[in-house]
Amino acid sequence: MYRISSRPSPGPLKWALWLALAVGGLFTPVFLAAQDDDPSPHSDAWLIPEVTSIQPGAPFTVAVRFQMDPGWHNYWRNAGDSGLPTTIEWDLPDGFHAGEIQWPYPERIVAYPLVDYGYSDEVALLVEITPPADLDIGAMEKLSAHVDWLICERICLPAYADIEVAVPVSREDPEADSAWTELFRQTRDRLPRTVAAWELTAEVTEGGYRLHGEAGSDAPPVPQRVYFFAAEKSVLAHAQPQELTVEEGGFALDLVASPYALQPSTPLRGVLLAEDDRSWARESDAVAMAVDVPVQGAPDPLPDTSAAQSPDAETGNRDGPAQSPQGGFTLAVALLFAFFGGILLNLMPCVFPVLSLKILGAAGQGGADRRSIRNQGLLFGLGVILSFLGLAAALIGLRAGGSQLGWGFQLQSPIFVGVMAALFFAIGLNLMGVFEVGAALTRLGSRPGKPSGHGESLASGVLATVIATPCTAPFMGAALGFALTRSIPETLLIFGFLGLGMALPFAVLSMAPGLLERLPKPGSWMETMRQVLSFPMFATVIWLVWVYGQQTGVGGATYLLTALLLITAAGWMVGRWSRTDLRSGVVARVVSLVALALAAGAVARGSGQQPPLLTVQEDWQTFAPQEVSAAQESGRAVFVDFTAAWCLTCQVNERLVLSTERVMDAFRASQVALLKADWTRQDPLITAALEALGRSGVPVYALYPGRPGADPHILPALLTQEIVLDALAEVISPSSRGALSSSPNP
Repeated sequence: MYRISSRPSPGPLKWALWLALAVGGLFTPVFLAAQDDDPSPHSDAWLIPEVTSIQPGAPFTVAVRFQMDPGWHNYWRNAGDSGLPTTIEWDLPDGFHAGEIQWPYPERIVAYPLVDYGYSDEVALLVEITPPADLDIGAMEKLSAHVDWLICERICLPAYADIEVAVPVSREDPEADSAWTELFRQTRDRLPRTVAAWELTAEVTEGGYRLHGEAGSDAPPVPQRVYFFAAEKSVLAHAQPQELTVEEGGFALDLVASPYALQPSTPLRGVLLAEDDRSWARESDAVAMAVDVPVQGAPDPLPDTSAAQSPDAETGNRDGPAQSPQGGFTLAVALLFAFFGGILLNLMPCVFPVLSLKILGAAGQGGADRRSIRNQGLLFGLGVILSFLGLAAALIGLRAGGSQLGWGFQLQSPIFVGVMAALFFAIGLNLMGVFEVGAALTRLGSRPGKPSGHGESLASGVLATVIATPCTAPFMGAALGFALTRSIPETLLIFGFLGLGMALPFAVLSMAPGLLERLPKPGSWMETMRQVLSFPMFATVIWLVWVYGQQTGVGGATYLLTALLLITAAGWMVGRWSRTDLRSGVVARVVSLVALALAAGAVARGSGQQPPLLTVQEDWQTFAPQEVSAAQESGRAVFVDFTAAWCLTCQVNERLVLSTERVMDAFRASQVALLKADWTRQDPLITAALEALGRSGVPVYALYPGRPGADPHILPALLTQEIVLDALAEVISPSSRGALSSSPNP
């Protein structure tokens, strides 16, 4: 009538395997051998129909029956502190429909300090099947299902079975199969029932809930031992005692809320079991009473923030826990962070090439015309401040229009990266002496020995700001995240302080005669220094080409390198012939303009290339919010690396800290799930996740404890191995580490 067949386990088995490893830590040859030899170790499963034949359109019941070795168990719909509920994937003929699993009441499985809910020895899960009304009489219909469960004693093993049964179609009313009548009767006796003799209510208390039962006129006495099994996880603390108080005309049961619950549950669902086998009804054997009541005093459900968690706001699904770790961050603190972060930006490799040119230009002017130098410093600072305010305003405006953008968003555009690479390459060629264009280009940084005009000083401040944004995160992550959640005036104020801090060093230098007098006098050394400064420009170009390649692949990078070759040719022609006879100079300029137009076309063509498939390092997985939740549900800590190719700090941290053998060994020993959120190109999902963490740019490093719904620990943007290891030691406590690696699991 029925048989069991085996096939390689699909994705759910692999997932169940990792969950079992996270709970039991079973990296042993014995485990692997058992899994290879027997897909359902220490247990078996069958599919059993209640009837000998089925009638078209008439619902009937089947049982998925489990038999387990003595001492072994599987799990209820809410597995408790550990474990996994059984799942059934149906493969039914066309027109058949399977209902929900009907779960018999479970038993408590105690392995202090954990309490699980499950079944020992034998259990049957009932499912109602509805066939279509147009079945052919006399046909045989095959019902199939794939069942996954977790079988545990002192260790846990994933198990699965492909079960099937063939049933005939008949005109006659279905008859019960006498071989299984007792199985179905005993199983139905264990199903929770709604008992009219009791009126149930629930309310929120300081520590959890109080479940009240008011007895009707035909209600029997209150059972002496009562236990409530919550239907959902993270509602109750399973290991905490439940205090029963018998009152006149009823009872009250005090329940302790789960420490992982974000707010009280409403309604309260589950099974109220009389553990002394007394019935809740006088005329029937109802030891398990179904509970589904609203909770008085519970707050409104948490607001739906799915639009901030998922790129598809219409789905209404929340894929990950929303965090808001702004804590006591205030406007004054944000302004302080912004100001000092701006000062430190001057030392970053993104900014230093431009700033060094400005300082060299001031040195070239010596002590002459200090008023002009002071004006240049002020205009440079004004350009910096206005640029930060402009970027902030653009970001605010785009967000108001529905765009999901974060700080440094312009470097997520391949077009922008390509243009910046071309600009810095041209500046480098000019500094090297390949061509001379007066104030048209390198006055952005000030030509050594020659004063800059007002427009050039302002433009150099703009250039320094635009290229500085990827470097802000090490000092500005929290402040920027705070700014983008505040009112528009506060946001602009914070960004203004960031620009003020960045502009301050050169402004002070330009206004302090004593400092200017300490600079070396103009001379031949300045031409050498000018050429030396071309190398930081070319180094910046190398970085930008690498970023461009990460965004567009090898094909895109080839187009950009071709554009740089054309720029070199254009610069060489201008430098070689522009100062000879008039005719040669005109021809050189026309040809160079054609070369520059071709270079622009190459950048545009390369920007349209498809990015390569995302590659993730060994031990790392691609970030998805649901992966964080799933790992926490299984008891594993999670480390998320929010990174981008254009973020220099990210790359330094990954190479000097995160990829080192010492740190990776610690991750593996603690069985931490490693997720990489690559923000090189604009990604709404990652942007939303950063916003949920109170951040607007990268790098961000979030370490989630292995508890469902637990808030993450946000690590500093500048990492050391000790910082990461200390954070792991704090999150992975000795007790939880033991549970992951060696402790028995119920």
